[in-house]
Amino acid sequence: MDKNKEANGLNFLWCALYACAGFAFELLLVQIEGLFGLDYRNFAVHESVIHWIVTSLFWILIGFLIIYIGKKTTGYQIVERGKPMVSWQYLALLVCFLVNGFIKYNEWDGFKVLKEWESNGPLLFVFQYMYYIAEGFLITLVIIYGQKAFESWFKNKAFPYGGLMLGLIWGLSHAFTKGELHIGILSAFAGFLFSSVYLLVNRDFMKTFLITTLIFII
Repeated sequence: MDKNKEANGLNFLWCALYACAGFAFELLLVQIEGLFGLDYRNFAVHESVIHWIVTSLFWILIGFLIIYIGKKTTGYQIVERGKPMVSWQYLALLVCFLVNGFIKYNEWDGFKVLKEWESNGPLLFVFQYMYYIAEGFLITLVIIYGQKAFESWFKNKAFPYGGLMLGLIWGLSHAFTKGELHIGILSAFAGFLFSSVYLLVNRDFMKTFLITTLIFII
């Protein structure tokens, strides 16, 4: 194997791992909040809003820092446009939405967006979905950098490696943070689905971010 390509693959992998580590910022924030006697499970409205704002801002900052590091260490400009999509790719994306929607509907016993609107109210709903968008940003980075890393090693550009990595690290971690194994398994499956989106949109960064985030939040 070419040593330069191997090193390049490792640099891509590090960027993906940095993005995964970025999710852990929220766990650190919860610990800091606990020092002030705050329990994230019993937040007041203003406490939830502040928590989501702080988490979202740090996730966005971490994401842009990773993009900067990725550009310096690999020379790869992640914000690239893909080739135009063809009919079967649009159809495959529709299938992704339908599969995700079916799973979410059964998991939430209804439409997730409506359930969260009803339980949170307008103010919390808005800030929670801003938080989801920031999370979608990091998810996109894990997918793309993870994909680039494993492609450089295995020379196969058709397999969604980024989603496999996202599913194993980000997805299964939900089993621990949420306390239920089935949530981790479903999140792992979602990670694999998100990576398929990246390939279906011909590796277009903005389309991946927008569609993946949309699938994630609905």
